Amino acid sequence: MSEVGQRVVVLGASDNPERYANMAVRRLLESGHEVVPVNPKLERIGDLAVTPSLDRVSGPVDTLTVYVSPAVSASLEGAIVDLAPGRVIFNPGAESPELEAALARRGIPTLRACTLVLLSTGQF
Repeated sequence: MSEVGQRVVVLGASDNPERYANMAVRRLLESGHEVVPVNPKLERIGDLAVTPSLDRVSGPVDTLTVYVSPAVSASLEGAIVDLAPGRVIFNPGAESPELEAALARRGIPTLRACTLVLLSTGQF
């Protein structure tokens, strides 16, 4: 894809700089994307306001990148479908065959990949 300026929702965003979800937020911003971090336990990540839940995200979403466990993401199927992202990236450890199949049935493309690798190789 490599499209600059995408609107990207990071599900499971973290304020811990050692976590991949935090690295993804920073790299997405550095790459010129609009980032919407989602985490019910955080208010801010650096200068970014954090949205507590997917149902509070408004407007179009090009990519949803998932950094939560399959158990958590499975409970969010309805919210993900309602969000209607252009695609959903399941990062390593977040893969959910059931959710991927449900999204495919709704016409939402999914990808099992690492957002950081996609960004660093120009494939995001």
